[in-house]
Amino acid sequence: MALKNRLLNLGAALVFGLVPAVACAEVVGKVGVDWVGNDIIVEAINDPQVKGVTCHVTYFDRSLIDRLSNGNWFEDPSNNSIACRQTGPIEIGDIDLSDGGEEVFREGRSIIWKSLYVNRIYDKTNDTLIYLAHSRQVVEGSAKMAISTVPLFDQAVVWTKGKP
Repeated sequence: MALKNRLLNLGAALVFGLVPAVACAEVVGKVGVDWVGNDIIVEAINDPQVKGVTCHVTYFDRSLIDRLSNGNWFEDPSNNSIACRQTGPIEIGDIDLSDGGEEVFREGRSIIWKSLYVNRIYDKTNDTLIYLAHSRQVVEGSAKMAISTVPLFDQAVVWTKGKP
């Protein structure tokens, strides 16, 4: 299903002329949760602008049986979770330092509109990277989100553009 979501996301990007400049995810786990084939998928995402940081994102992947029996065929729930950790020496490239941060990862969760996003925000006061996982949906939005932080320590971090 993760491959299906990537293909749908690519198709939507081509249709709308968008080329996402975001990280790629690798499925590292898949846990079956019930007899109809619903799964929880675990993906590893390496931040493309911050070497040495890996995020693990989980999301729910509905089975064909669940889609046929419950309707809403083309969409997975917005439930997700994220945990980010230092997995090597941290080297920070040219990142967006604004309050809104920047998108690090995007994956389609429905045929057209709903996607799972991971944004990175730099908290200058606390010298910490914040990773926010959330979804967007055209109708009724989605308040479901998850957050993870990676504190930066001067002795372990290299800023390629100089520390802000």
